[in-house]
Amino acid sequence: MATTKLGFIVQRPGVKSENPKLALTHAIASQSVEIYLNDGDLVTADIAFIGDGVLNCKKDQKPEYLDMSTTESHIKMSLLLDLNVLICKEDLERFGMTEKDVVIDAEEFGADIEAKVVPYEEINKMMEDVNHLLFF
Repeated sequence: MATTKLGFIVQRPGVKSENPKLALTHAIASQSVEIYLNDGDLVTADIAFIGDGVLNCKKDQKPEYLDMSTTESHIKMSLLLDLNVLICKEDLERFGMTEKDVVIDAEEFGADIEAKVVPYEEINKMMEDVNHLLFF
């Protein structure tokens, strides 16, 4: 039994960039590989928002002029799949934001877990513990 741990680090805002949504899409898609794994093997994914990337977690950002899924819905789908979503506390504070300003849960989708606002130290530990680390 082997567990492959993936880490996705989102460090850019979503304005004029698909990078944050790509990180979330890849993390979500990583959970569909179990049909290709040996019995007992797992792939887990952690997603961390740091730097300007924490702006992607702000609630109620809806591109009204585009008919597309939002980053908020991607974060909520990640929570529905029990992915570990971390938001850097220091970077939130730098933007004058608190936990109340960001997407924390996905109760309406039936998600059991919540995103966590954590110190950068915890995100750094997560980065050290993964097998593959991807920056977006």
